[in-house]
This record gives sequence, C-alpha cells and structure tokens, in this order.
Amino acid sequence: MSTAVLPKISIAGWEMSAVADKSLKAATRFWFGVTVLGQLAFGFAVAAFYGLTAWRGDYHGWTITNGHMPGITPRTPAVAMHLLSAVIIMLAGAVQLVPGVRNRFPVFHRWNGRIYMLTAVLLSGAGIYMTWSRGSVGDIPQHLGSTLNLVLIWVFAALALRYALARDFSTHRRWALRMFIVVSGSWFIRIMLFLTLLVFKGPIGFDPTTFTGTYLTFLSFADYLLPLAILELYFLAQARPGALRRMAMAGVLFVLTLVMAAGLFAVTMAIWVPQVKAGFDSRISIAETLLKTIDSSGSDAAVKQYHELKAAAPPSYNFDEAELNHLGYQLLNKKKLKEAIRIFQLNVETYPKSSNVYDSLGEAYMDNGNKPLAIANYEKSLELNPENLNAVKMIQKIKAR
Repeated sequence: MSTAVLPKISIAGWEMSAVADKSLKAATRFWFGVTVLGQLAFGFAVAAFYGLTAWRGDYHGWTITNGHMPGITPRTPAVAMHLLSAVIIMLAGAVQLVPGVRNRFPVFHRWNGRIYMLTAVLLSGAGIYMTWSRGSVGDIPQHLGSTLNLVLIWVFAALALRYALARDFSTHRRWALRMFIVVSGSWFIRIMLFLTLLVFKGPIGFDPTTFTGTYLTFLSFADYLLPLAILELYFLAQARPGALRRMAMAGVLFVLTLVMAAGLFAVTMAIWVPQVKAGFDSRISIAETLLKTIDSSGSDAAVKQYHELKAAAPPSYNFDEAELNHLGYQLLNKKKLKEAIRIFQLNVETYPKSSNVYDSLGEAYMDNGNKPLAIANYEKSLELNPENLNAVKMIQKIKAR
C-alpha cells in the first residue's frame, strides 16, 4: 500500500513546489516592473523640471531644494550636480535590474554598474555633508537616519565590488541588490509619505510647517530598513526549500508591490506630474517677478504689479495658484510675515474657492500671532474642503495655546 501512496505524495509535493516557484517568480517580476517604471518616472520628473527650467534660466522653483537663492549663485551649480547625480542613479539603477541587459550586454552592465556605484557613493557623501554643514529640512533624528543610510550604502557598495572582483557573481548580486535598496531610500520615502497622505487625507504624526515629528523620524529609518528586511526574507525563501515558505513570500511581495504602486500613483500625481508640467511650461514665473519687486519696493507695489501684468500680458506669465502660494512660503521662511500675509491675501482674492489658499493664509496669521484671523481662515479652508485634516489640527493647536 505504501508504494501506491508515495508516488502520489511525491507528485503532489512536486506540483506544489512548482506552483510556489512560479508564484514567487511572478511576484518578483511584478515588483521588478513597478520598481523600474517608478524609478524611471522619478528620474524623468527630476530631469524635466530642473533641466528645462535651468535651460530657460528660471531657478525660482529650485528654492524648494534650498539650492538657489537670489543673489547667491554659487549654490546653483552644486545643486545642479547633485540633481544630475540623482537622475543618473535613478536611470542607471533601473537599467541594472534588467536581466536581459546583464545577460546580453555584460560589458555595458559592468560599466553601468561602476558609474552607478561611484555616483551613489559620491552623492550620498555630498548629501550628508549638506545635511550636517548647511542644514536641511527635518531634525537631528532624521539626520541620523540619513547618516545610517550613508553608512549602509558605502558598506554594501564595498562588498558588492569585492565579490565582483572575486568573480563570485551570485554573492555579488545579493550585495548589489542590497545596495540598490538602500540607495533608493529617497525614492521609497516619497512613496511611503505620499501613500500616508493619500490614506489619511493629510499629514499625520508630524508637523507639516516644521517637517518634524515621530512619523518622519520613523520614515527616515524605515525608508531603507523596511525594504531591506523584505529583501532578506526573499533571499531566505530562495535559499531554503519549502513550498509554503515560497508561496507565503510570493503573497507578501505581491501585496507590498500593490501598496508600493498606490504610493507611486500618489506621489506621481501630487509631485512628479506637476514637476513635468512646470518643466515644459515656458511662461515667466510671476512669483520670481514679484519677489524682485517686494525686495526693492515692498508688497503693495508687488500687488499692483500683479494686477497690471495680469491685465496686460496674461499669456506671458504663470498666474497659477501655486505661484503665489510658493512665494508666500518663501517670504514666511525669510520671516517677512507682513509681506507673506499680503501675498497670501492676494491669492485668496484671486482664488476665493480654493481651500488651500485659506489654509496658507491661516498659517501666516498664526506665525504672526494673530489667532482670531488664523482660526477664521482655517475654518474657511475647512468649509471649502471638509476633509482638510491639517486645518482641524491647526485650529485645535491654536485654541490650546
């Protein structure tokens, strides 16, 4: 009787193992496809926005990177090199993942890998230098997370190079994948952050005005440690026999890839699509124009200029809502509170049905110590958009003071 049962058990086990292998390979290909497309989208958005605006000499939007300030031009080339390196990393990293390139064009794969590795090491070092010497968004815990990321990039790069030189390509690929994961930390953090904003319909666990809080501290470590842990589980499932283990890993990888795709969609629509549109938008920045007027003649003169230009040459200038909003925050960051309030007021006058413009004006009044007007504008923002959780939190924060 045992001789009749054993073949059936053996065949069933073999079929289960085959299904597990196919499932894990399918989930891996799914993750691979989403990752490559996402990294290419990130690289294209950065190249389109910063490349095309630099070509036109329009550096206004670069202020969000703290890389260009009017009158301080030496920063711009440094940031340009930093951004160019980021584009190289996104593009070269995506190409390195393609098995067909590695198998059909091994020489190109090796040189592309060298460029990728060298750029990642230099870029991470430059990023940490800028963070600790010049200051950056976030606080000390976030800077520590970035520093640990740098250490892992350098260690994994050294080990990947070591095993490549030793021609132990199986071990080399593992360390190269680990390096790819930690190098992609800035990509992963955007996915995680905007997925959270999409799910909770606003900031949660951090202060958007100071960009600090427990959730951002968590993300500064989780953006590379969490994907790294998943990669290690994948290696474990590959190395140890067991159909159930591989099936479980395939399921986990498939679900996480769906989550990653949702985060990619959120950040693409919120950041990358507007960046690409801005890159191809040849209109003159009204914010850059008004900023010069504010510095020379004050905010009232700038408001007058805004109305005159809008009446005389509307196609030539970019009068989008985001222009004045960004200008207002530039002034807030410079502690020019009265000027910022005037610009936000102009935005409210121009876009009275926008919830965001009232939210920004409320923040300016709050920074200026005017609680009644801050609350009034946050309440108006909430009236126009009942899902604006930031307005709810800020009203509670102001009333608690």
